[in-house]
Amino acid sequence: MREIKNIVIVGGGTAGWLTAGVIAARHQARRAQGFTVTLVESPSVPIIGVGEGTWPTLRTTLRKIGVSETEFFRQCDAAFKQGARFNRWTTGTADDGYYHPLMLPQGFAQTNLVPHWLADEDQQSFCDAVTPQGRICDAGLAPKTIATAEYDGIANYAYHLDAGKFSSFLQRHCCDTLGVRHVLADVTNVQLSESGDIDRLETAQGTSIAGDLFVDCTGFAALLIGEALGVGFRACDDVLFCDTALAMQVPYADPKDPIASHTISTAQSAGWIWDIGLPTRRGVGHVFSSSHTSVDDAERALRDYVGPAARDLSVRRLAIRSGHRETFWKRNCVAVGLAAGFLEPLEASAIVLIELSAKIIAEQMPACREVMDTVARRYNDTTSYRWGRIIDFLKLHYALTKRTDTDFWRDNQRAETIPDRLRALMALWEYHAPWLHDEFDRVEEVFPSASYQYVLYGMGHRTRIPPGTFEADAEQAARLRRENKIYTDRLLQGLPRHRSLIDRIVHHGLQPI
Repeated sequence: MREIKNIVIVGGGTAGWLTAGVIAARHQARRAQGFTVTLVESPSVPIIGVGEGTWPTLRTTLRKIGVSETEFFRQCDAAFKQGARFNRWTTGTADDGYYHPLMLPQGFAQTNLVPHWLADEDQQSFCDAVTPQGRICDAGLAPKTIATAEYDGIANYAYHLDAGKFSSFLQRHCCDTLGVRHVLADVTNVQLSESGDIDRLETAQGTSIAGDLFVDCTGFAALLIGEALGVGFRACDDVLFCDTALAMQVPYADPKDPIASHTISTAQSAGWIWDIGLPTRRGVGHVFSSSHTSVDDAERALRDYVGPAARDLSVRRLAIRSGHRETFWKRNCVAVGLAAGFLEPLEASAIVLIELSAKIIAEQMPACREVMDTVARRYNDTTSYRWGRIIDFLKLHYALTKRTDTDFWRDNQRAETIPDRLRALMALWEYHAPWLHDEFDRVEEVFPSASYQYVLYGMGHRTRIPPGTFEADAEQAARLRRENKIYTDRLLQGLPRHRSLIDRIVHHGLQPI
């Protein structure tokens, strides 16, 4: 039996170091028996370092690998994220906007509030009717107080962060605390064994690195999974049209300016602009389809959005290749991060896919080579399903639009650009409101049915539910709506300003667990 105990990760950045941390933390007890995690990183290839949005799952991941949330805020220029606000996605008018918050609707496990909200003459926004989080974001408040323990929240939250600082932070933790071996070297050759497995890596610095399981975190280059093992790429640019991003870092006019505690996504003529607030700056970028607008026009739209502050700022241009690998784990190599694929960052899915991949690898680490192919097959099934559902969910934002002002928005509504599964669900949602496990019943779901509710009804969809269908729980629904209003008022009175809490965390720290 060939025991799997030497894990080699090729590539740093968020993908490499987060994967290293998750695997090393999970298998700390095996270090005495010779279990090793080695990360090989090129000293000359910079990380892309643009993505700054995360999911609430990162709180669990950081806690499991032993990171202090206080130190994370201090060293990663981090802020709280409580969801996303989508502006001008439905009609394109100035007052067009809705939230996709991170809190579930009030009493979500008990009652589907959608039918009762649809029947309400008041027509308060769906988000405000079922959760406090949109109001919290509108008020510029944080999701917890300084007295709340690390990783606990009064309202659910994720993070915005500086990707470059985050990678360096993870590197220090992995090497100093978790025992990850860091090798600075340029991989020049991937040596395969007679069986077709990767046997070892040869580097320009003259070192040879052998391993039992290799994790490809080499980004778009995909040196192992793509070049060495020949796994193809499955594009989805016929569904998601955006293929270019322009990014800039925008300083605050005043260092004490408020920090938005949500991502702001503002639709444009051929794409959308993200706006992410960090304590020291904003990260702003334009994601667009080069088939529908020029780079010059896209940059002009970005600078117009930022305003006078953009006059002397440089813009970084990034190519987006929407899609993913045909196979994610082949033989003794598994791709994570950009080596596995990439989709436009509309719902900040990049880092969560790294987390989910690393979690499976760590928890289902093959005991020996003889069972690795079985683990790989299960991993590929789960990961393929997840990528498909993320593509569906991103496309939903475009498919629901009522905008017809440009070819970009008209093309996004064409039936042949909408995946079959999503098109079937959209037909179902004409008469049936999504809830709990009605259509999303697999452990591999990345977006719960609540997320579909927030987008559907935030964008003005009206499910035609037969009258009287939900009269049996009308009283309970009314009670939940009242409770949500009381809870909202209490949080608006009790939560601190977002920047104020971050300043207090940096200077005084949160209560450790």
